[in-house]
Amino acid sequence: MVPTISIGTQDFEYIRKNHYFYVDKTDFIREWWENGDTVTLITRPRRFGKTLNMSMLELFFSKQYADRSELFEGLSIWENPKYRTLQGSYPVIFISFAGIKGNTYEDIRESIIQTIVDLYAKYRYVLDGDALNQQEKEYFDYVRPEMSDTMAAMALHRLSICMYRYYGKKAIILLDEYDTPLHEAYVYDFWDELLPFISRLFNCTFKTNPYMERGLLTGITRVSKESIFSDMNNLEVVMTTSTKYEAAFGFTEAEVYEALRLFGLSEQIEKVRYWYDGFCFGKRKDIYNPWSITKYLDSGRFGTYWANTSSNRLVGKLLQEGSSELKMDAEDLLAGKSIHKRLEEEIAFEELDESDSAVWSLLLAAGYLRTDKPVTDKDCRMAGNENEIEMERDNEYSLSLTNLEVKKEFRKIIQRWFANPSTRYNDFIKALLLGDVDYMNQYMNQFALQTFSFFDTGKKLSDEVEPERFYHGFVLGLIVDLAERYWITSNRESGLGRYDVVLEPLQNDLRAYVLEFKVFNPVKEKDLSETVKDAHAQIEKMKYDTDLLARGIPQERICHYGFAFEGKRVLIG
Repeated sequence: MVPTISIGTQDFEYIRKNHYFYVDKTDFIREWWENGDTVTLITRPRRFGKTLNMSMLELFFSKQYADRSELFEGLSIWENPKYRTLQGSYPVIFISFAGIKGNTYEDIRESIIQTIVDLYAKYRYVLDGDALNQQEKEYFDYVRPEMSDTMAAMALHRLSICMYRYYGKKAIILLDEYDTPLHEAYVYDFWDELLPFISRLFNCTFKTNPYMERGLLTGITRVSKESIFSDMNNLEVVMTTSTKYEAAFGFTEAEVYEALRLFGLSEQIEKVRYWYDGFCFGKRKDIYNPWSITKYLDSGRFGTYWANTSSNRLVGKLLQEGSSELKMDAEDLLAGKSIHKRLEEEIAFEELDESDSAVWSLLLAAGYLRTDKPVTDKDCRMAGNENEIEMERDNEYSLSLTNLEVKKEFRKIIQRWFANPSTRYNDFIKALLLGDVDYMNQYMNQFALQTFSFFDTGKKLSDEVEPERFYHGFVLGLIVDLAERYWITSNRESGLGRYDVVLEPLQNDLRAYVLEFKVFNPVKEKDLSETVKDAHAQIEKMKYDTDLLARGIPQERICHYGFAFEGKRVLIG
């Protein structure tokens, strides 16, 4: 009998009681327990079963659920008699920050405190009897929405004391999606306000807590220890590149094959692999996103299910505000190429505006990128980086977009940059292809006025507007809109130098285009029209048509455009 899929359910008990479709991940219980780490942080992309696994841990260990052993019968954990006796033997404090959303510090603080208040209400039963003294019982009444930051920071620590008094055993503390409020703080620019509050809460709960047996946190990113977990030497961090818990989150290829067989869809395996395969955890290269697979099993239709589960505000912000070099790398990724990058194990949100490396590390953690292979000396030679061959190779990887689903979402993020009807970006693209320079100038000046500030919004900017950020954002827009008709490249070698942008047609009946961007130089040029002439002269002098001609495109089908910039004024010719 084909099981029912309960879409969006993250409650282990609900799934097991109703016999809904479930892929057995209970061996994670054994693996985590036998590793014996005091506090573990596991980072995985969204919708990879983190919350369901945390619910499973709570149901397995919590004394509150000692009578729920039937939920684990028939699963791998129940095959070991040792773990049958361990079930229901510890007090467990389970808290989730998944719903902590808001665009101000006050919103986030209020949500965290209300979550703690609700948690105290859940465990209020420990007030029964004489296990707690009067002071400990009265503390429950102090935990309310208007409590101070100091009391809020100590709240989980104090609750674990109460659990210890009541049960006579130290508590297991589970914190799901710990970094959700941190992402909100970065996107909406109140990081510095949130940092002291959240840091005190985490350190009081997990660092200076003798009443905690073990702690487990999950999230998307590993935030730097200096930012959040200062001096916490008992923290074991398991990232997507770590070998621990490789198969505990997400579906392996064997599990996907079995699910397809169960639902009578075995003949679709190649297409499923093309759409959804590609996530890599540790040495496992065969991980699939559970949300996408279950949505496909339920509907029988292929789609961008995982990518549509959030607004992707953080990813969009990083790409939008990133450097020209970062946008060039994004061009390569959209074109199906790999990029070679050094990854930082810890992500310092304070450095995201300054460090492209931190951005790529975050995109890897979030699931947008996969690690294809470590970078070697040979890779550097092939890329022309001979001077870097002696550099340390640790943490250097070849990165690419994870799969077709992710590539489609990556394109959508870029498309949203040009979604404002007032820019009329599609009209401008049509004018460019038709050679209507008057039309191009009319709209480009309006477009530049808005998008210069849009692409140049980082925190540490030069006093002058950066045309490089503008035109690389512009190129990304071209790639998204014209990728099916043109091979679009920027800042590549051809002839005697590096051109700015080339549009090479993929069809014989289309023209090719060479675009050169130049900033007005008042010393050499009297106005923007001379800057345009200099741009055309550079195209001719540096022979940027060379590669197009070598590919058989006749000279008469190659069009040249010069883009001249003076502040936010643009002239095209």
